[in-house]
Amino acid sequence: MYSTCIFCSKPLGHNESMEAFPVGQRLAFDPARGRLWVVCRACERWNLSPLEERWEAIEQAERLYRDTRRRVSTDNIGLAKLAEGTTLVRIGEPQRPEFAAWRYGDQFGRRRMRAMLVAGGGVAVVGALVAGGAAAGVGVGAFGGLFGQVGRFLVHGRPDQIVARIRTEHHGIVDVRRRHLGESSIAASDDGTLNLDLRFKNGSARFTGPEAERIASIVLPKVNRFGGRKSEVADAVRQIEELGDSERYIRQVGRQSQALLTSMTEGVSPKRAKFRKAAFNKYGLFSLPTPQRLALEMALHEEAERRALEGELAELEQAWRDAEEVAAIADNLFVPESVEEQFRKLKGEG
Repeated sequence: MYSTCIFCSKPLGHNESMEAFPVGQRLAFDPARGRLWVVCRACERWNLSPLEERWEAIEQAERLYRDTRRRVSTDNIGLAKLAEGTTLVRIGEPQRPEFAAWRYGDQFGRRRMRAMLVAGGGVAVVGALVAGGAAAGVGVGAFGGLFGQVGRFLVHGRPDQIVARIRTEHHGIVDVRRRHLGESSIAASDDGTLNLDLRFKNGSARFTGPEAERIASIVLPKVNRFGGRKSEVADAVRQIEELGDSERYIRQVGRQSQALLTSMTEGVSPKRAKFRKAAFNKYGLFSLPTPQRLALEMALHEEAERRALEGELAELEQAWRDAEEVAAIADNLFVPESVEEQFRKLKGEG
């Protein structure tokens, strides 16, 4: 039984309501198509279950959903809150745009709200410190630059923070810092295959095909940390619908990437490139327009599910195992470099 989110490697939690499937506190299921997802409460991504026991779990979820009185529903989608705290999301037969807008609107909306609350709360604290310093007669100008930097970190995130730890085929497990996303880009091969040029700690590499899509699906939520407004999510859904499916959309974005992305280093002097690094959130993957970024995240997620639903469950199960292995060694994800250096010295490693 898997217990870790494929996308962010955080624990999915457990429930006491589903004897057949005790993983997760929010489950989404489609009884007609036989699909069962665990919704990660950390990143709001939907983890499709590859387990053979999912039919028994879906039948139990259907019974629990119909037996509970605490539920709301439309013609196609319903939510039920069980007594133990587990939330069930029942998918009926919505049109694809309706399902995508509901599913990702909820995901991006929650992400946006969480990021705004964190950033807003932090900025308020900084403002209070400035006001307190002024009231105490401390020259605010002396701290203005520092407070401004702290404010930028709160809104855009710390540039050197490791935001993803990813297993790769040829480079082992790589650590990706937030600023690395401003130095990364996507492109397409002549046959339309997606390429991802990823910068990571102590190196960079080009990934292609399914591996590029898998890694891109992990890092894009970090780029899209502020989610999107309803209008932007609707625009993203429309862009995918106009092309017909997620695979075609991924190919199109890859082909259009040169026009959509702004490079941090191309065509500028080293001095100018260094200046651009300070504003990392305007370049690389961050420079994609918001609707395109959201649509690409949706398309990558749906493409992975499409392959799983077409019988490639072994690939999905491997993704779960990789996520759990990364999670098992990611306890020091937010430990500063200075602390790690001290540990190495104490161990006699230099």
